[in-house]
Amino acid sequence: MTTPVLLDGARLRARLVDRGPYRALDVVTVTGSTNTDLVAAAGRGAADRTVLIAEEQQAGRGRLQRQWASPRGCGLFVSVLLRPDVPPTALAWLPLVAGVALAETVRRETGVPAALKWPNDLLLGDGDEWLKGAGILADAVAGPDGMAVVLGMGVNVHQRPEDLPRGAGGLPATSLVAQGADVDREAFAVALLTAFAELEDVWRGTGGDVVATGLLDRYRALCSTLGQQVRVELGPDEQVRGVATDIDAAGRLVVRAADGTSTAVSAGDVVHLRRS
Repeated sequence: MTTPVLLDGARLRARLVDRGPYRALDVVTVTGSTNTDLVAAAGRGAADRTVLIAEEQQAGRGRLQRQWASPRGCGLFVSVLLRPDVPPTALAWLPLVAGVALAETVRRETGVPAALKWPNDLLLGDGDEWLKGAGILADAVAGPDGMAVVLGMGVNVHQRPEDLPRGAGGLPATSLVAQGADVDREAFAVALLTAFAELEDVWRGTGGDVVATGLLDRYRALCSTLGQQVRVELGPDEQVRGVATDIDAAGRLVVRAADGTSTAVSAGDVVHLRRS
């Protein structure tokens, strides 16, 4: 790889904190996991809308503690601490709100076709062969002032195809550059975090009502899982098979089996979601 151009924390703070919607923002060269760091900061009383960006993560993680490769200067590895005043049942929507912001930002800022695999993957490609370009992870933090959520996004930006991980199972990885985009990471970070703050403002302002805000419809429009024959693995011996027909107002995937019965599954219960 060529030597990466590192992010300028002062410029990002000027744009996203001094003149933007966030309370605090730091860029660190290397850490274990930005989500882990902000979970600890939340326990110490860190403010709503605190942002942490790492140039490199040495213990980046996705759902169910799966490893997320985070090489220095190649991606956008960012976490946001949120303290929204919404019903606890609405918090499950935060990763999906982030997914809408991420997919719409990629389409608008880079021109790369983007979609969402329920619940937390950004897909890049031409629609015939989607590849995974980003993951989203939410960690809930209980405290004396109520529930906080640390929302993390790991976006592959500058990795070349030969530098991407080739792990067993799941979707092959890609990056924005591998899809032909010319991306300034700082401009992309500003665009993504601004878009996410705007959507989260609307969601928060209605108490997490994704129907009234139109967020449910926007997510459905971006979700490539809908209409697919899928196999939802809930555990070693439990599966749901059928056609993914909907995302409901609780953020659950609705699957219609061959006998016509429908089952709604929550993201927290799912081990794997595969096309069948």
